[in-house]
Amino acid sequence: MNVTECLKTRRSIRRYKADPIDHSMIESVVSLASYSPSWKNTQITRYLAIEDKSLLGTIADRYVPDYNANIIRQAPVLIAVTFVRGRCGYERDGSFTTKKGDRWQMFDVGAACQTFCLAAWEHGLGTVIMGVFDEDGISGLLDIPQEQELAALVALGYPDIAPDAPKRKGTEELLQFR
Repeated sequence: MNVTECLKTRRSIRRYKADPIDHSMIESVVSLASYSPSWKNTQITRYLAIEDKSLLGTIADRYVPDYNANIIRQAPVLIAVTFVRGRCGYERDGSFTTKKGDRWQMFDVGAACQTFCLAAWEHGLGTVIMGVFDEDGISGLLDIPQEQELAALVALGYPDIAPDAPKRKGTEELLQFR
């Protein structure tokens, strides 16, 4: 699959087959995602693969809205995407480099999540990035280290559906030249 095909065919998948995912495939996806750009090459993004059905059930039952719970209950893997705090957007003396302050952290994690999703798609795996959840509850349940922050949840599995592409805005609306 070339980059253009990957970008044009990848969709957010919300229904998955029950088939397990081999750990080597998940490792390969994370290895590719590690090439995502980051602020001063800080590489702050971390991935926690959750396969335990009891943990997935607890997350679905207690910490996410119903529309995300339904996805999590049937996905074979949920990736908790975290980042190491206090490294991205900072100078060595601890000051911020730009007026964006620590918001660069989420920018880097967002780029890493998209790279992860494209790498997964190239491996035949579907994904959907979820951002609505009880961050403190899930962080406590998963024992996320204090120096990390939970940024997103990504369901991962073999797609059980092939959704059509949603309508896209035209280039004339998205691009300006000056």
